[in-house]
Amino acid sequence: MFSMKCRLVAVFVSAVLSLPVAARAAESLEEANRRAVQLIRQTMQEKRIPGLQVAVVKDDRIVLSQSYGLANVENRVPATRTTRFPINSATKAFTGVAAMQLVEAGLVDLDAPISRYLDDLPEAWRPVRVRQLLAHTSGIPDLVGERGLIGGGSEADAWKAVKALPMAAPIGDRFAYNQANYGLMAQIIAKQTKMPYERYVAERIFDVAGMPASTFGDSYDLVADAATMYSYTPRGTMAKDDGNRLSHWIYDIPYSLWAGGGIQTTADDVAHWLVALSSGRLISAAHVRQMWAPEKLNSGADGPWAAGWPVLQSSPRLQVAGIGGARAAFVVYADERLAIVVLTNLVGANPQEFIPQIAAVYRPLQEEARSP
Repeated sequence: MFSMKCRLVAVFVSAVLSLPVAARAAESLEEANRRAVQLIRQTMQEKRIPGLQVAVVKDDRIVLSQSYGLANVENRVPATRTTRFPINSATKAFTGVAAMQLVEAGLVDLDAPISRYLDDLPEAWRPVRVRQLLAHTSGIPDLVGERGLIGGGSEADAWKAVKALPMAAPIGDRFAYNQANYGLMAQIIAKQTKMPYERYVAERIFDVAGMPASTFGDSYDLVADAATMYSYTPRGTMAKDDGNRLSHWIYDIPYSLWAGGGIQTTADDVAHWLVALSSGRLISAAHVRQMWAPEKLNSGADGPWAAGWPVLQSSPRLQVAGIGGARAAFVVYADERLAIVVLTNLVGANPQEFIPQIAAVYRPLQEEARSP
């Protein structure tokens, strides 16, 4: 009886002592969220961003998710948490996850030449390894130029034209950002899974992670609840305010390049995806780390990309990102168990530039968690 009373007292004392710590943690998080929102509002005003979504993931938990401003300026449509924003090239990070899922399933070997999985390749392309597509070190020429698809016609014309070009660089020699790499990755994923790329991603990533708003498309596709894209870029008109006038931004992501830039989603959905990734529901922790390891160049130096992810910093603390269209970004501070997602509808907002300021607001929570 005496022993049981002692245990009950110990449990009670422990609970009482933990209350101030929990209360302090809640207050600290509330203060961090308040400061983050203040920073977001100030940044929107300074950069004249019409609409924005932000989500913060800390310790596998979404601790902030908000939307601000207008999804469509001319019709005064507010941005909400369900408004879809294009993430453009940040889609490549999702393709990286899909590739690693196939690695886990034994359907793809990152070190295998792409000719193992694809037919009808130019001879010079055949030795390129899968991992070199993902890290933009393939040396394959790009099928997108300054004016869009090369070849002057359809997607099929562009692929025919790019296959007739010489290699842009020796395989593995240097980093060169390239949409053709991800067009080929989509073909590999489709062939190995026996389903279209977008269907595979929808079933094996969106559905598993809990991303009901996520889909594919561009300015020309009919996407419900999609934000309108804007820019202050000069249009070359004779208007006095040409360089300082908000205008529509039309972007085109051909179907065969969806793996490199086609996703439309919400900050909420991306946050749920990051939680699913961190908690092992999409790929194992070992494969996550493998996916985030910088690709080595022929020189032995680290390239700036891993498998679908730009590597912002590899040491002393790993930072990887998804960055798209100069208007959407998410940054994962892997060793701090922190991730920030910012989606906007302004080309030139470049949220990857101010996300570090938001992250700094949440870093004190890390230090408090380490304190007794």
